[in-house]
Amino acid sequence: MRLLIVEDDRELAAALASAFARRSVSSDRAETAGDAELMLASAHYAAIVLDLGLPDGDGLVLLQHLRAHGNPVPIIILTARSDLGDRVSGLDAGADDYLIKPFEFDELFARLTAVLRRKGGFQGNLLTFGNLQFDIATRELLVDGVVLALSVRETELVELLLRRDGRVVPKRLAEDQLFGMNDNLGSNAVEVYVHRLRQKLERAGAATRIDTIRGVGYLMRLIA
Repeated sequence: MRLLIVEDDRELAAALASAFARRSVSSDRAETAGDAELMLASAHYAAIVLDLGLPDGDGLVLLQHLRAHGNPVPIIILTARSDLGDRVSGLDAGADDYLIKPFEFDELFARLTAVLRRKGGFQGNLLTFGNLQFDIATRELLVDGVVLALSVRETELVELLLRRDGRVVPKRLAEDQLFGMNDNLGSNAVEVYVHRLRQKLERAGAATRIDTIRGVGYLMRLIA
């Protein structure tokens, strides 16, 4: 899962990115509405954390633009604007939640989890496929009840495969979710992590395999 943090306060944006990373959630950062629009045009995000006071305009305008063009990405407004009118305007414009600064990160993360659950981004606490179980809260993958040690990107990859529930994960989507906008990717960067995950699942006795659908992406199947 990858988030977009739209926040012009660099210190706060960096702190948020670090806090999300400790929960095994990746993020990209945009300091302006213009940068955010460019990033949204070239990458897929699970959700947006949006400040309203941006250097090139009001974040509310960006929100309205996204909704007017049918973009359903979950958006949590994170702002110092605390008046009731501001909160109502944000929610009326299409925000999924509204959190006022100063805030506690645990509350932001809980609200994000709730929004994603309502939108279908979280489906209960466990994702299950064959003898695999992925615990969304602890970010642990279990094979026959035994925790399998994975790197952060391997964890993101297996979650993405499990969430697709028998559907192909396009390679571009995997790149967006596993790597940031500023990462310099080799042509086989995703394939490297797919290969490592395949090996770990096989050694652990997983009743699944990851197939490469040439020219398209990756698919997790049950082993017959």
